[in-house]
Amino acid sequence: MTAVAIRGMEFAVPKACFTNDDMAKIVETSDEWIVQRTGIKTRYIASSDENAVTLAIEACKKLVEKENIDPSAIDLIISATSAPERPYPSVACEVQYALGIENSGAFDLVAACSGFIYALQVARANIMSGLYKRILVVTADTTTKFLDWTDRASCVLFGDGAAAAIVEEAQDGVNDINTINIYADGKSKELISLTVNSDLCPLHKKNDSAVNKHIIMNGKEVYKYVIKKIPAIIKQTLSDAGLTIDDIDYFIPHQANLRMIEALASRIGMDESKVLHNIEQYGNMSATSIPCVISENKQKGIIKPNSTLLLSAFGAGMTIACAIIKVR
Repeated sequence: MTAVAIRGMEFAVPKACFTNDDMAKIVETSDEWIVQRTGIKTRYIASSDENAVTLAIEACKKLVEKENIDPSAIDLIISATSAPERPYPSVACEVQYALGIENSGAFDLVAACSGFIYALQVARANIMSGLYKRILVVTADTTTKFLDWTDRASCVLFGDGAAAAIVEEAQDGVNDINTINIYADGKSKELISLTVNSDLCPLHKKNDSAVNKHIIMNGKEVYKYVIKKIPAIIKQTLSDAGLTIDDIDYFIPHQANLRMIEALASRIGMDESKVLHNIEQYGNMSATSIPCVISENKQKGIIKPNSTLLLSAFGAGMTIACAIIKVR
């Protein structure tokens, strides 16, 4: 069976950093209110000339430069994207063009905040099957462009960003991906939703009911859903991998809410010193959250080569994902 390596990880965020005091100028809130409920202090918000594509390209260019990768050797591009400026052309195709790649496949994958782990699963399967040897996995979202900026419960939570990683055939035979489990729960689809702008053919009768074109999220129910569902899936993933919580060097959950992260760690018996998060600085960056935490902590020297990481995520759909990986 082909071993799979994860080579490099980089991220990019918009230029503008918004503090909680900045948010208080937009909606009725305060630094104390936001920090107490979410742990978030700052986030990066895309301007009119920044979007999922520009951020994705920046992250990918940083990655190929740092890892000295010839873009022409990339066989496939998978972009985990759920809030792009345009549904098509895909972010993946835009990245392909920007990197000057001519002979690869490229597509977007929609799994919201679980997107990075979903994309890892798809990339791993394609490498192991022998179809491809090197796959560029991208995450990119500018969620803030789809928020209701009068709703303080949701607009303070999100930040924008992109990340990139190379998933390839391991030349040394060492497998970096131990176990991945992905799930979906469509019956809970209304917990988080986004309706895009559309219009009917003039020959059809229009529905006069107003449709909210912003992200709609039932925060309290999402919290209860996550605390109920995720611990059991984490335990199952550890069992599938033949590991215990003590074998994990660091736990990196989706960066949705610091209080939720703390509750999850407690439920699975993970020591807080092994829980990595940067939600304080970046907010919820959707699928980019987990690779951003990994990249940043590798740069700081906190995550060392051969560390075993437990990743867990959830997102609109509802989608759920859990993975156990090693980093080089």
